[in-house]
Amino acid sequence: MAASSLIVGSDGKARPVWASKDPLLMAYYDTEWGMPVRDERGLFERLSLEGFQSGLSWATILRKRPAFREAFAGFVPDAVAAFTDDDVARLLADEKIVRNRAKILATINNAQATVRLRDGDGLAKLLWSFQPSSTPQPVTIADVPTQSAESVALARALKAAGFRFVGPTTMFALMEAVGIVDTHLVGSHRRGSSGVWASQ
Repeated sequence: MAASSLIVGSDGKARPVWASKDPLLMAYYDTEWGMPVRDERGLFERLSLEGFQSGLSWATILRKRPAFREAFAGFVPDAVAAFTDDDVARLLADEKIVRNRAKILATINNAQATVRLRDGDGLAKLLWSFQPSSTPQPVTIADVPTQSAESVALARALKAAGFRFVGPTTMFALMEAVGIVDTHLVGSHRRGSSGVWASQ
């Protein structure tokens, strides 16, 4: 197996390079990444963190996730939707999170948009409605797409619903993270573990 594809760890499990060295990333890969998330709060949190990750490493966001959860009221949409200018000032002064005004404002805006979606089918149903009919079967990291027709359509639908920081690439990363697509490399011990794509 190509060195650039999978690394077999001392535990005998094959993982991609990005999840093979850092213990935090390894634990995230082994237990969380790609597993189905279908509840509103969980999806809002992941959507928010993907937005904050733009331009940064995922490891940075993962290390700051406990602080993000504390700062953003556990990512409960109703609570974040009610944030005021004082909360924005508080967040901009919080060194434990990513202090980016545009991303902070987008998160508050997206919480408000999430609450509005309850008048229809809700955030979870909207996101999962873009599940494709098949999932990629990448052998190497280079085979993993960065976006898809579905992520482009999802980004368009979210923007129409008032969301920000939801471009096609960010939405594809979200789809990977919450199990809507399975981009675990073929041969990885996690391939098919979500149960959503067990046969592919």
